[in-house]
Amino acid sequence: MPVFTLKQLASHSVHAAADAIGWNYDRAELIADGIVHAIGVLAGIIAATVLVVLAAVYADATDIFGVSIYVAGLLSMLVLSATYNLWPVSPVKWLLRRFDHSAIYLLIAATYTPFILEVKDSVFALTLLVCVWCVAIVGIVLKLGYPGRFDRVAVGIYLAMGWSGVMLYGPVVRALPSLALGFILAGGLLYSFGVIFHAWRRLRFQNAIWHGFVLAGAACHYTAVLDLVLS
Repeated sequence: MPVFTLKQLASHSVHAAADAIGWNYDRAELIADGIVHAIGVLAGIIAATVLVVLAAVYADATDIFGVSIYVAGLLSMLVLSATYNLWPVSPVKWLLRRFDHSAIYLLIAATYTPFILEVKDSVFALTLLVCVWCVAIVGIVLKLGYPGRFDRVAVGIYLAMGWSGVMLYGPVVRALPSLALGFILAGGLLYSFGVIFHAWRRLRFQNAIWHGFVLAGAACHYTAVLDLVLS
């Protein structure tokens, strides 16, 4: 199994000495991960186009705004993840890693947006949305400016951001369709369970499996947004 490392390539960075990337996937693993990403990007582009068109036809201005933010976050995550994971080992890959990890913050905040906007006349809901976006912006700045330094902390922040919506349980249940609520919960569980495989570095095909869970979670949340638009 060929083993790649970006430690030397990244050593010019002041942050890289203790935080170099280990890239130890064999050819079969890389192909599997490439297939998962190709499916994700293609399906994401088609699904996003359908969602935008349906929102323009059936939704009001607020929903169209929320859907637009969500679509931008979803496509950014899919494209940046595919670009980073499939890019050959090089100094550019180290740079792409920053944007890939930053896109996770963007996706979480963007996914919250259309749902919280449905909780109308709630100061607490809007405050939570503002807080989620503030945390996302801080996380993006840290990922871009201090790559590799807070990777373990970042996973915890991702999960905390993702599940912070439970604080709006009552208003959300009243505002959203039951089908959308089910898919929101399913997506959160898939993302959370997938973290096990993200951390299970010794498992073969670990990266492809983790990204498969990400796509499944994203598909659930997409379905929830779609149900919201059509309801």
